[in-house]
Parts: sequence; C-alpha cells; structure tokens
Amino acid sequence: TIIGDAVANLLETNGWKVYRDNHLGDWGTQFGKQIYAIKTWGNEEKIEKSKNPVKELVALYVKFHKETEKNPELEERAREWFKKLEDGDKEARRLWKKCVDWSLKEFENIYKVLGITFTENNGLGYGESFFEDKIKDILDELNSKKLLKESEGAKLVFFEKNKYPPLMIVKKDGATLYATRDLATDKFRIKEYGKDIVIINEVGMEQTLYFRQLFELEKMLGWIKEGQRIHIKHGHYRFKDEKMSTRKGNVIWLQEVLEEAVKRAEKLGSTSQNVKEAVGIGALKWNDLKRTSDQDIVFDWDEILNMKGDSGPYIQYAYARTQSVLLKSQGSRLKIQSQYNYVYNDGEVAILRYLYRFPEVVEEAAERLAPNLVCNYLFELARRFNTFYNQHSILSADSSEAKNFRLAITAAVGQVIKNGLGLLGIEAPVRM
Repeated sequence: TIIGDAVANLLETNGWKVYRDNHLGDWGTQFGKQIYAIKTWGNEEKIEKSKNPVKELVALYVKFHKETEKNPELEERAREWFKKLEDGDKEARRLWKKCVDWSLKEFENIYKVLGITFTENNGLGYGESFFEDKIKDILDELNSKKLLKESEGAKLVFFEKNKYPPLMIVKKDGATLYATRDLATDKFRIKEYGKDIVIINEVGMEQTLYFRQLFELEKMLGWIKEGQRIHIKHGHYRFKDEKMSTRKGNVIWLQEVLEEAVKRAEKLGSTSQNVKEAVGIGALKWNDLKRTSDQDIVFDWDEILNMKGDSGPYIQYAYARTQSVLLKSQGSRLKIQSQYNYVYNDGEVAILRYLYRFPEVVEEAAERLAPNLVCNYLFELARRFNTFYNQHSILSADSSEAKNFRLAITAAVGQVIKNGLGLLGIEAPVRM
C-alpha cells in the first residue's frame, strides 16, 4: 500500500491521470476455510464485540491450518464452502459478508492513519468479489478463441512453445481462481478507461510467474500490447530465521507497529500528537521506500523505527531546521540580486549543485516506478544542508549578501524536502 501510493504520487506529478484502486482479496478459497472455521470453532457474537475482529478471524484461520495437519480432509470441506459461496448459498454469503465488513472496518482505520485514499468504487476500491458476475463473459471469450483446454476436469490455458506453465482458469469443481477474477478485472478496466490504459499491480515478488502468465494471456486475447501491464514486486518482511505466515500465526500487526512508532517518536521529544504521528509513521514509510521494492526486510524494531541516519525522522528534522531558521529571520529578504559579487563557499556550492537535480530525479523515479530514488536524493540533500548548517552561520553571516543568499538556499532546501516527502506520502512537520 505504501509503495503503491508513492508510485501513484510520482506518476501524477509527471502528468499521468492515475486511478488508485485497492484490489482487496475478498473472494477465494481462503473464505471457504474461514467460513468452515467460524462454523466449527467460532463465536460470531464474540467476534462482533471484539475491539479487533480481524485478530479473532486470524486465530480461527490459524486453527484451521493446524487442524488440517491432523485431518487433511478439512481442505475439501473448505473447498465445498467456497463452492457454496460462489453458487450463492445464503449461509455462506452471510458469513462472507460479515468477514468482509469486519475487515473493512479495520482497514479503513489503518488507511486513515497512513493518510492513504483510493479513487475507485467510492474510495473502497474494487475487490475481487465485484467481478463475480463478469466472469462468464471472460470464459465465453476464452472459449470462443479456443484458448481453454480441459485437463483432469479443470480448464487451463496452454502457452505456445511452453513459454510458461499452463495457467488454470477454472478448477475441476467449477470454482474460479485469481486468474479468472484478474482477467475480469482487467477487462473491466479496459472498458472503463480505454484500450491504451497502463495497469500497474503492486504485488509480492512470489507472484512474478503468475503475472507473466496473466500478461501473456491478455496479449493472446488481443487486449493489450507490450508494456501496458506492469508488476511492481515487493519483497517480504521476515523474522531473522523464518518467513512471516498468516497460516502459522507468526505475523507482526501493522496497527501495533504504528502505535509503537508513535511511542518511539515521543522519546525524541515530540509532544504534539500530530507531530508524533507524522514522525512515527514517516519512519515506517521511509523504511519501506528507501530501498528497491523487491528486497526482503528482516523485521527488527530498531531498523524499522530507526530515528537517526537514513531515516524519515532525519529528513523531517532537516526540514524543521530550515523552517526554524526562516522563522527567526522574519523581515529578512530572500531575493538574490544579480549584481551580487558574492563568492560561494564549498558548502553552498555542494547544495546548489544538488538542488537543481530534483526535477530530474522525480522524472526518473516515475519512469522507473522507483520511489527509493527520491529517498536517496532527499537523504543526500539533507546531509549536505546539515553539513553546511553546522559549518556556516546563516543569521549571523558576515554580510547582508551572505545572510540573504544563505536564507534563500535554506528556503529552497526546505521547499524541496517538503515536496519530496509529499511525493512519498510523508508529512513534513514545521517543528520537531
């Protein structure tokens, strides 16, 4: 979500019309598992009254997988419940709707804290379930173009010269898969926004093969040309010795990370709740965005919430420092006059030679869909300004020319840092 938001901001800044969609996984076999677990071990009233109903659902999901280790037949019961869901069974639909509503309540709180919004479907995004009634048309088109082949009761698409493994479209029990629903999703988007649309999916890198299959199939269908479908891959948060897994229950809850981030921001001396949230959440976002997105991140509280060095708070503090200087300079002119015979020092030159690169960096970051390039730039700019600030007086400069010039540089650095952080979805507090 954080990476996708930053990429969307970069594209908008570079002139693209961007539609921000939140493609919720609100359909699929996992709901068969969840429904079975609720029916077998759950208490709907307890979930309803819980402060965090999603934690209750995850606990049941984990229990399902533990019980499956003892009794593999439970997987078949889950598939049966999902098939009932697809067939419109009232009880399956009722429980599915409850699960979605419980989840959305928590998601909306987190998106609000993160300051992230979506444009599609009244801000909710088009979840997988929205495309349920559009799947038949997809299957009809695949059949009409003779792309669907039956194999052991399931329906698959085979690629020419075995370029990729076959892609399953319908299971042997008639249930749909991600591919079925993703095809319906993209066809809807093409109809809605035009055949020249570029669709970018920000999804984990373990789905790389799947997206290659999907994109190839859409080219076979004649929907898209090369370059119109892009998969931005993100790595995973991992513990030092293992991968996080919802099925096993070994996960870190984002809400807890956000709360801890705000607490740690308070230790820096931030007293305003708004500033604490801006600093804490800024630290979390920066940590996700400062590296190439496909790298895994070993979950370490000190790394995630590092308040020094290459971190969000370091950049935010540099901005706050520029604003403090400007506030103290009330009444000073910020205009640089061409008749100045001012000789720049090395610190000023280092900043000037870097400031002008900002538009180039933003353009390149958008072209490469790489927010980390903006992070790299801002970190270096903040480092250069802090070095200059520590070595040269601004308000007590030797001459009015030097003072005004340094104030102008300070204002420019502050504006660029604020603009850059804004592209990353990070606030720039005036005071810290």
